Amino acid sequence: MGAGGTPSAPASVPTPARHQRRGALHPGAWWLWALGLGTAATRTTNPLLLTLLVTVSAYVVVTRRPHAPWSRSYGAFVKLALAVLLIRLLFTTLLGSPIPGTHTLLTLPEVPLPDWAQGIRLGGRVTAEGLTFALYDAMKLATLLICVGAANALANPARLLKSLPGALYEMGVAVVVALTFAPNLIADVQRLRAARRLRGRPDRGVRGLLQVGLPVLEGALERSVALAAAMDARGYGRTAHVPAPVRRTTAALTLGGLLGVCAGTYGLLTAAGGTYGIPVLLAGVAAAVAGLWLGGRRTVRTRYRPDRWDARAWLVTASGATVAALLFLAAARDPAALHPGVVPLEAPTLPLWPAAAVLVGLLPAFITPVPEAAVKEPS
Repeated sequence: MGAGGTPSAPASVPTPARHQRRGALHPGAWWLWALGLGTAATRTTNPLLLTLLVTVSAYVVVTRRPHAPWSRSYGAFVKLALAVLLIRLLFTTLLGSPIPGTHTLLTLPEVPLPDWAQGIRLGGRVTAEGLTFALYDAMKLATLLICVGAANALANPARLLKSLPGALYEMGVAVVVALTFAPNLIADVQRLRAARRLRGRPDRGVRGLLQVGLPVLEGALERSVALAAAMDARGYGRTAHVPAPVRRTTAALTLGGLLGVCAGTYGLLTAAGGTYGIPVLLAGVAAAVAGLWLGGRRTVRTRYRPDRWDARAWLVTASGATVAALLFLAAARDPAALHPGVVPLEAPTLPLWPAAAVLVGLLPAFITPVPEAAVKEPS
C-alpha cells in the first residue's frame, strides 16, 4: 500500500515496457549480423546460395521483427531488390552483354551508332549466356539490399542513435529524423483518408489528393516545430571547448581511417589486393575509431539507461561474421562452386558446406527474445 491507502505495484514486478527494454537486443548487433550476411553475398554469384541468404534473413525478420512502424520497411527493400533485377535484365536485353554466347533467345533490331560509340550497341542478339550472367550479378546486389533491409526492420533507429559515438551524434539525429519522416507521413495520409471516407467525401483522385495534401503538410510543419523545440530544450548542438591540436588530430585520424577502410575494402574485393587488404583495413578501422573517440569529447551529453552489449549480442554478431568468414574461405578454396560458369552454360549446384555455413545466420531466430505486442500505457 502506498501513501493514503493507494495500492502500489510490487518493486519486483517489472512493467511491460521495462521488461521489453531489458529483453531487447542491442541494435548494433542486428546491423553487424546483417552486414555479415551482405558481405557473404558479395563473395558468390551462385543463385542457390544467394537465395539461401535471402531466405535466412527473411526468416529472422519474420520471427523477430518488432511491432513498430519503422519495422515495416523490409517489404520496400524487397521491392527495390526486384526492381534491380528487372532493370539489369532490361539493360542487358537492350544494350547487350560483353559475355559471348551461342544460345540465341531473340534478335532485336539493331540501331547503328557512330564510330565514337564503339563497344556499345542498341539491340541485336540476346543470348541465354548474357542474360544468365546479368541475372547472377544482379542477384548479388539484390541480396545485399535485402540484408540491409533486414537490419532496418530489426534495429530500432532511436536506440541505435543512443549507441552512436558522440562524434556521430548530430549526423545520426539527422538520419533518424529522415527515416521516421516517411512512416509518419504515410500514417497521416491513411488517417486523413479514413476520416474523409467516414464523412462521405472522396479520398481518391486529384481532388482527394489536393484536399488531403494541405492537412498532411500542416501536420508535418507542426511536428517539425515541436521537434525543434524539444531538441533545443535538450541542449542539442551545444558542444564543449576542445583545443585546436585535438581538433586537427581528430580530423587527421578520421580522414585517414576512412581512406584506409576504403583502400582495404577495395583490396579485399579484388584479387590483386588480397595481400594488403586486411592490414590496411584493420589500420583504417583503428584510426577511424581513435578519431571518433577523440571527436566525442566535444559532445557534452550523457546516456540515460544505455543498451547493454550482452552475450546474445556477441552471439548474433558472431553468427553474421561466421557466415562472411566461411564464404570468404569457400571462395578461396573452391571458386568454381561459388561462381558457376555461364560460358559454356551450366546449371548451378548447391555446395554443401558453404550452404551449411549460411545456415549459421539463423542463430538469431533462436537465441533472441520473441517481440511482444505493442502495450498501451493506461491513461
